Amino acid sequence: MQINNFIYIVLAAYLATFLRLMINNNFFISVIGSFLVGFFINKRLSYSIKKILFSGFFSCFTSFSGFIFFLYKILNQGDWIKFIIFLNLITIANLFAMFFGFWISRKIT
Repeated sequence: MQINNFIYIVLAAYLATFLRLMINNNFFISVIGSFLVGFFINKRLSYSIKKILFSGFFSCFTSFSGFIFFLYKILNQGDWIKFIIFLNLITIANLFAMFFGFWISRKIT
């Protein structure tokens, strides 16, 4: 990997982290990120752009740790029903958002 690509990945990660802190809503970030991943998966992008988007931006924007921390807080309260509902709701919403992004991307192209 060239040093320029590494710098771009770091900048994309920084931008994603900044946006994540500004929005401060794990569910909303997760759904938007899944939509965007679905949208860009279908695009013919260069190897460098894919690395910048998927390894830099999306990995920081839709971090799995935010999702897990949210579920951990619910589980720590001892509310198993709420935990199971949110786990399924978030997973299903993200799958639909990703599919919708993929579908929109195919319709545009």
